[in-house]
Amino acid sequence: MATDWTDRLRLRNLRYLLSLEQTRNLSHSASLLNTTQPGLSKWLKELEEDVGLPLFERHARGLIPTPNGKVLIEHARRVLSQLDRAATDMSTLREGVSGRLAIGASGAAASVSAPMAILRMAERLPALRVDLVEATMDRLLVMLAQGELDVVIGRTSKQMLDGALISSELLYVEPVDLIARPGHPLFLKTTVNWDDVERYRWIVWPRETPVRNALEAALASAGRQLPKNYVESNSVIANVTLLTHSDMIGTASHRSTQMLTRLKLVRSLSLKMQGFGSVSMYWRNDEIFPQTIEQALDCIRDVTRYQETDAEI
Repeated sequence: MATDWTDRLRLRNLRYLLSLEQTRNLSHSASLLNTTQPGLSKWLKELEEDVGLPLFERHARGLIPTPNGKVLIEHARRVLSQLDRAATDMSTLREGVSGRLAIGASGAAASVSAPMAILRMAERLPALRVDLVEATMDRLLVMLAQGELDVVIGRTSKQMLDGALISSELLYVEPVDLIARPGHPLFLKTTVNWDDVERYRWIVWPRETPVRNALEAALASAGRQLPKNYVESNSVIANVTLLTHSDMIGTASHRSTQMLTRLKLVRSLSLKMQGFGSVSMYWRNDEIFPQTIEQALDCIRDVTRYQETDAEI
C-alpha cells in the first residue's frame, strides 16, 4: 500500500530530513541528531527505497535534495510546524486563553490595518491571544504556508501564491503620498514640483512593494529617476524617525499618511503621484478552519471598510 512507508515514519525521521536539508552533510547531521553516520545513511537509503524515489543526490561536497526530496522536506516542515503550533495552542489554553491567532503584516498594513483589526478582535474575542509579526511579504507567505501564521495582511501579489494552498482577498486600493516633517522648508512654498523634492535625500520602500511601485511609476510618467543617494528601508518606525529628524522626503500609503498626520509626525506634500498600491489578506486552505480565523477575517474586512469611510469623510 502507498501508505506503508508513512506508517513507519516517526517525528524524529522528519527532523532527520530537515537536518539533512540544512547541513547537506551526513556526518554533521548525525552529530547534531545524536546518532551515527552509518545509521543515518542506512535510514535514508531505506526511506528512498520505501518511497521509490531518490530524495538526495550524493556528491563529494555533500548531499543535495532532489526535486522529489524538496517536496517531502516541505511536507515534513509543515507537519513539524503544525505540531509546534499545537504545543503553543495547548499552552495558551492551559493559561485560560480561548485560543491563539498569529497575524503577519507587511509595511503599511503593520502601521494601520493590522493594529486596527487586532483592536476589533479584542472587542469581539476578549479571551483570544493575538500575536503580530511584521516582515516582508515573501517571508510572511512562507510562514503562512508552513502554518506559523494564520492570516497575513500585505501587498497584493499573485506571483507569490500557491493556488492550492493559500486564498486571498483584495482589501483596498489607495494612492501613495510624498511626505515630510511638518516643519520642512517645502511647506513654505505655495506649489511643489519634482525639482523641489529632488533637492533632498529620499527614503524609499524596498523594490516590489506597492509604495515603491507607485513611486517608480510616478517618476517614469514625469520623466524622472530615483535620486541615487536614497535610503531604502521597510521599517515604518525607522522611516518616521528619519523623517522627523531631518529634511528627508518619504513615501507612504494614503492610510499611513492620514494616521501619521493625525499624530502630527508628518504632512503630505502637494505634489501628487500617479500610482496606487493595493493591500490584500491571505489565509491557508486548510481542512481544519477554526472559527477564530473566520472571525479574524471578518474583523479585518470591517476595519478596512471603516477606514475607507473615514477617509471619505
